[in-house]
Amino acid sequence: MKRAPGFADNISETVPRSIPSTVVATRLGEYSVLEIALPGRPAEAAGVLLYDPEGRQISVRLRRDWDRIAAPEDAELLKLLEDDLRVKSREQTPEEFLGWLEETLSNTLRISERRPILLGNPETTLQWLYNKHVSATVQPFRTHLPVYSCRAAAGRFGDLMEVEAEGWIEAPPGLRLEQNMFVARVVGRSMEPEIPDGSLCVFRAGVAGSRQGRKLLIEDLGESEEGGQRYTVKIYRSVKRVREDGTWEHERIRLEPLNPEFEAFELVPEEQRFRVIGEFVCVLSPDPQAPLPEPGAGRN
Repeated sequence: MKRAPGFADNISETVPRSIPSTVVATRLGEYSVLEIALPGRPAEAAGVLLYDPEGRQISVRLRRDWDRIAAPEDAELLKLLEDDLRVKSREQTPEEFLGWLEETLSNTLRISERRPILLGNPETTLQWLYNKHVSATVQPFRTHLPVYSCRAAAGRFGDLMEVEAEGWIEAPPGLRLEQNMFVARVVGRSMEPEIPDGSLCVFRAGVAGSRQGRKLLIEDLGESEEGGQRYTVKIYRSVKRVREDGTWEHERIRLEPLNPEFEAFELVPEEQRFRVIGEFVCVLSPDPQAPLPEPGAGRN
């Protein structure tokens, strides 16, 4: 049975659950934390290794702020460490590689004991583990993005207000960051499986060009902030009508979920009570308990 249509079934200002409902975690993996002890600094997490026994694959994620925490000559070498570990992990079996690390690393670079973890998507699991264990220097829009509530994001990018971020969170290395990007929490099941309930997601404000078929964060200006029905993420579909003078207008706007349990619904273009806050870019972390750095944590 499909859920009756409603505007805001997957955006919330708060986090009502401790576990996302559809993060597919059907197999057991292992992870280890790499720790580094640099001169003049206490030992701190350098990165995470994630082992997927089913896929026979090891994923590596190390911090990117070596030039902020290490001497120049050490920083240059440490920048090569992540690629070096990836190469070595492919030259050996996973068991041989992890055993080699556990036997050889000591003093400056250390590795923790292996810890079990339920694996969902390996990439987002690695991202979550990294953000949980590593407190890297916040470098705004270079490595980190601001985290806003949906209400704050609407004020910042819709009303051009000065809004303080709740915190800064590190983005995946392959994501090209822009000044108009931000992170917000998505709660609800209508966009599953791509956007699990409780996910931290990256959005890009200032949607340019056609919105057709794009996943958008939309605000209903007719709803109160307190009611929890003001924001939603949906696929945007529209039908346009050409006027006699050659200009066009929206004949119909339809917001569609990904989850077949939920129904699409239509907006009334003439009401002009809806506005687009941003476009969905990717899921940053599927876990509602993913940690957020303090607003000024680690920032130079």
